[in-house]
Amino acid sequence: MEPNSSSNDNNKMQLQHHSSCLEIATMEVHRVVPPPHKSTIEKLKTRLKETFFPDDPLRQFKGQPLGKKWILAAQYIFPILEWGPNYSFKLFKSDIISGLTIASLAIPQGISYAKLANLPPIVGLYSSFVPPLVYTVLGSSRDLAVGPVSIASLIMGSMLRQEVSPTQNPVLFLQLAFTATFFGGLVQASLGLLRLGFIIDFLSKATLIGFMAGAAIIVSLQQLKSLVGITHFTNQMGLAPVMSSVFHNTKEWSWQTILMGFCFLVFLLLTRQVGTKRPKLFWVSAGAPLVSVILSTLLVFAFKAQHHGISVIGKLQEGLNPPSWNMLKFHGSHLGLVMKTGLITGIISLTEGIAVGRTFAALKNYQVDGNKEMIAIGVMNIVGSSTSCYITTGAFSRSAVNHNAGAKTAVSNVVMSVTVMVTLLFLMPLFQYTPNVVLGAIIVTAVVGLIDIPAAHQIWKIDKFDFLVMLCAFLGVVFISVQEGLAIAVGISIFKILLQITRPKTVMLGNMPGSDIYRDLHHYNEAMRIPGFLILSIEAPINFANTTYLNERILRWIEEYEAEENLNKQSSLRFVILEMSAVSAIDTSGTSFFKDLRKAMEKKGVELVLVNPLAEVLEKLQRSDDSGDFKRPDSLYLTVGEAVASLSSTIKAPSANYV
Repeated sequence: MEPNSSSNDNNKMQLQHHSSCLEIATMEVHRVVPPPHKSTIEKLKTRLKETFFPDDPLRQFKGQPLGKKWILAAQYIFPILEWGPNYSFKLFKSDIISGLTIASLAIPQGISYAKLANLPPIVGLYSSFVPPLVYTVLGSSRDLAVGPVSIASLIMGSMLRQEVSPTQNPVLFLQLAFTATFFGGLVQASLGLLRLGFIIDFLSKATLIGFMAGAAIIVSLQQLKSLVGITHFTNQMGLAPVMSSVFHNTKEWSWQTILMGFCFLVFLLLTRQVGTKRPKLFWVSAGAPLVSVILSTLLVFAFKAQHHGISVIGKLQEGLNPPSWNMLKFHGSHLGLVMKTGLITGIISLTEGIAVGRTFAALKNYQVDGNKEMIAIGVMNIVGSSTSCYITTGAFSRSAVNHNAGAKTAVSNVVMSVTVMVTLLFLMPLFQYTPNVVLGAIIVTAVVGLIDIPAAHQIWKIDKFDFLVMLCAFLGVVFISVQEGLAIAVGISIFKILLQITRPKTVMLGNMPGSDIYRDLHHYNEAMRIPGFLILSIEAPINFANTTYLNERILRWIEEYEAEENLNKQSSLRFVILEMSAVSAIDTSGTSFFKDLRKAMEKKGVELVLVNPLAEVLEKLQRSDDSGDFKRPDSLYLTVGEAVASLSSTIKAPSANYV
């Protein structure tokens, strides 16, 4: 065999490559065998297990006596039974410090976030009392600090306010908030019980970063009402209407309110910076909100500032959470609204809670069970809706303080709840003169941390499409609304997934000189084509959504190859090899695609060869192959190297070219 080339260098190169092909030709060719037979029931069982039980939660019960199984079942349902018997006073000392620390943050934040949701401030404290107790029993995170959060509060308040005014009809608004909380908890618990946690994965990291940043801007803008002392403020959430409302009501601005708000906002931001830069001084940022509440309350009381343009909370109800199951409304014209509100706030708060729990679990090297967390967060919201609480989850700021304060177990939540209980029973009159402007400053300081510029920059460096998704979420929230911004970002993320499914990647492979390794020709410049062979790699499952594209793309590969061989006067194409290691699944449309492709190849005098089809793919291909084409040894190979070595003897005049 002599290579066709006028260049001596090319001659040497081709001879070297041809000699490597001869070496490859001597290798042993392994037979492709069909997978072991499995019944339809066995296949369905395997598929369901991998879909809904990838963590195999029942593995701990294997080989255990009946009594031990009951104990393990109780510990699985109630994680407190697993760590509770080993709890010690040493652990309690750490938990009581962290519990008191997060309580100092939870009390002012609870009041502030309730106002953000257009609910009575006392409901924020109720929501920091009962849900943490429920989570302690059912939750699996040691660091998660439970309570109201800014984003869910904002979404709930804005969505319910679309149909019901919190000022004109406060009782109905409160009823709808409790009912939406019930539906939110029901959604969360159902996702955990039905093992459907993968649904929340549609909220990608890029989506959440953009959404959180946009929501932080909106939450901060909403606080301008408190920070400048405006009484007539817009009900809309977008940037334009909020800024218009602020500057069209300049006559309502109060210099006393602005001065106090500016001073406490600077104080809170400085203490937050200290806590961020020096984690050992976490107590500075953790205690700053409570210190601000105490100082501002004393100032208002001492100078009678409520009579000089500074609005205050007013008298708050004393006592523990009253039952509210009689306030849940499962009928009427607002049922659709509360179900929609519950669904959105439930998914958002669940995503935040699980993300926060996993973040701190990774820092301490322990596992958080996602499905347990869904059930725990869902149950605590269902119970909360019956005890005058609105939607709650694990808050990042509170959990970070809990972690830095040295929390060892979920008992820190119990300590926080007891502290809130004491506040509800005995200390409520002290908050009567707390100015709203300080609550606004506390909210702004808390949500500033949701704007993650380094993460956004990292996304820009890694994936421009993800950055576009993040930007759409951010701009949608800021300029349209919270719900629409989130919907736009999720829609673009799903479109990206559909694009990857319907337009799978295919690449042409070439041989790495001196080996039987084949790699992408456009990635590795040293990779060389094998004369007479077109070697392609399909890097996605093959299904009804992409068979038309794959058929057109492969035929175009062939046309381009034939056009180039005519131009370079190379040997004609004899084999098309499809490397299928990355084809994890195939459907009936996919099997038809291969049969149609084989027929199209035969008309051109080209043979179709498949390399390393996975078990499921091979089984379906052979079942659909009435003519037995996919059962012939010369149409199936384990590796590209073996296929080329076995088939190259049929090519009389091989040559190779760089691409």
